[in-house]
Amino acid sequence: MVGSKRISFKIILTVLRIILQLINVAIILVLLAIHFVIKEQTFWSSLYFYACPLPVIIFGVLAMSIILTKRWRRYNLIIATVLLIIWLSRSFKIHIPDTVKETDLEVVFWNASRENTFESVINESGDIPDVMVLVEFRKKNIEELKKRYPEYYFYKSDRELFIFSKTPLDTIIENTSNYNTTVINFKTAGLNFYAVDATGSPDVPKEWGLTYINKSIKEKNNTIVLGDFNVPYESVYLKQLKTDFNQAFNKKGNGFRETWVYNIPLLSLDHIWVSKDLKILKTKKLYTTKSDHSMLKTFVRK
Repeated sequence: MVGSKRISFKIILTVLRIILQLINVAIILVLLAIHFVIKEQTFWSSLYFYACPLPVIIFGVLAMSIILTKRWRRYNLIIATVLLIIWLSRSFKIHIPDTVKETDLEVVFWNASRENTFESVINESGDIPDVMVLVEFRKKNIEELKKRYPEYYFYKSDRELFIFSKTPLDTIIENTSNYNTTVINFKTAGLNFYAVDATGSPDVPKEWGLTYINKSIKEKNNTIVLGDFNVPYESVYLKQLKTDFNQAFNKKGNGFRETWVYNIPLLSLDHIWVSKDLKILKTKKLYTTKSDHSMLKTFVRK
């Protein structure tokens, strides 16, 4: 009787192990399919794609290995190692910066997360750049800033998008889509700029916002496009920008490319794109606790 109970227990344990192994395989296959194959084919698949960047998948594969047998745990560790290598090859950049001259342009972008003042932004940057674009910047009294800093130039949109420049801001054209994606075209320092704030609403397809942005960018030379695109670098909706521009961090950055969330390198939502006729000298990602987004700074030579 005791022997039969032991046999039954072993059978049940074996069946449970098989079920766990099958669940493990199914979950891994689904995650890999979403990230590498399905991606943004549908609205719902895109939500899963954004929610499952490689670091999350790697962590999930490692976490599931805890409940597996030694043999199957080894397979999970191999998969996690391969994915880690892929992620590092994509995201971790090493470049030798070029020497920056006084005549070169320093450009900064940051999602300021609404709570920061102009002074706190400058403190985070470490200096006063030539051109700076902020999104989610709540400073309402722009006239006060103009009085305190009469030697500089400011523009504040109704969509919490803020522009600063050491030289005059010209030809400011602001447009917002029906689904709250904003693009501001302006000229300063002899260059053409597009400041972008793509909608972050989860119920609005990212394709709508990025299609609007791509159609709004008319100039492809002597141009810098910067902003919070709310899609990762791997997104198919950035294909046009990748064709026409160089991504500043990919070209001259060091470290992890991802700018979100809270200094954990999960997603590259913030970008500075520089037209290919301009030279990117160096790019920095500044870690901060003042926002859930990291600050981006790049130096450009005309």
